[in-house]
Amino acid sequence: MEAFKKKRQQFYQQIDEFWHDLYDTEYALFDVHYISQKTLENIRLATERIGSIYKKTAKILRQVPDETLLQLGFPKETLEFIRYCPIQIDSVIARMDLIVNHEEIKLLEYNSDTPTFIKESFNVNGKVCEAFGVEDPNRGYEAKLVQAIQRAINLSLHSLNIKSRPNIVFSSHGDHEEDRYTTLYLQRLFGRESQYLSLNELRLMDTPVMQEGEMLIEPGLYDREGRKIDLLYRQTYPIEHLIDDRDPISNENVGRILLKFVQDNQLAILNPPSAFLCQSKAVMAVIWGLYEAKHPFLNSEELEWIKSYFLPTYLDDDFFISQGIPYVRKPVFGREGDTVEIFNGSGEKIDTTKNQTYQDVLQVYQQFIELPTTQIHTEQGKKSAHYMFGSFYINGEASAIGIRAGAQITDNESYFLPVGLVKGDE
Repeated sequence: MEAFKKKRQQFYQQIDEFWHDLYDTEYALFDVHYISQKTLENIRLATERIGSIYKKTAKILRQVPDETLLQLGFPKETLEFIRYCPIQIDSVIARMDLIVNHEEIKLLEYNSDTPTFIKESFNVNGKVCEAFGVEDPNRGYEAKLVQAIQRAINLSLHSLNIKSRPNIVFSSHGDHEEDRYTTLYLQRLFGRESQYLSLNELRLMDTPVMQEGEMLIEPGLYDREGRKIDLLYRQTYPIEHLIDDRDPISNENVGRILLKFVQDNQLAILNPPSAFLCQSKAVMAVIWGLYEAKHPFLNSEELEWIKSYFLPTYLDDDFFISQGIPYVRKPVFGREGDTVEIFNGSGEKIDTTKNQTYQDVLQVYQQFIELPTTQIHTEQGKKSAHYMFGSFYINGEASAIGIRAGAQITDNESYFLPVGLVKGDE
């Protein structure tokens, strides 16, 4: 095993700014999970169809009363914000978490606001495939990601009527290795003049600075040099965290002030405000409810797509208890498997994650489905692991895929398992 460990470390140490080990433990596997071209095509077809269902549902959600959005778990402070669609793109970078079991594909979650797993899928996966001498299913998609980022930034700046020397800032928590390197990766893909700043280096001015009746400094978001920021790319910083941000000295709610700047066209952010609209897992309950009601908003083809790709999802567990069906309870804005619990058909808890951060937020209840398993090669030897696909949805199109492997509940201790293509059937 020492020879394998050395080989893995030597390979991944060649990749700049990549977190192949996280929290001092193995994260990126030096291994490949093989799929067929047919499976890849099925994943991309499912991604396109699921994406179109979400896009159509978002149109409904922008028109429903505030009370309905509150019932779906959206914080009151975000209601106007999430209806705002300045660039007519719901989400630039989104990721669907899919169970792929032979011909069956089911959606577990849709992260439309702040998906990670980007550099792994668009960049590192190809390097591992090259080392193993297999075809990368994501070949060519990094170039498409570049185009999507550049287009979104150009549209955002145009919406603010900014035409020359914009101040573009990519930002994340600077002390979080995965977030920082993910954000730096996106900045390098953008490839044009911009800067990276940690979130704690940003400065927010909510009132103008006046002198003798003249405004010296207008309200806005500023960098450490005192330059006003035109566009903030906050790929890894969730809106539900942002709205609760307070200045440690003044105790001002700086997050809500920043959102107001966005609404007033003083600042652009990406992913755009509209991306948060589909982030709540309660939207899956809305979609399933539309399917059960055979709502005329959906045509017969779309109803079949929901039946094929979505799992029964509700805001309570009554249906599952009455039918004796195992189910999962998860928070509407949870992250990394935090506070996810599995119950049997009698309502008895049979599995949970150790992190229980989101106990006090709205929960959704989704039919339980077993993740498939595969053998993986680790520095400790071979082991069996459950696995789940992440399928990216970029500017409304299916894109790169990746696999996370680990426990039945995919959490922040899961592995990155590279995926490669084989000819013929799996």
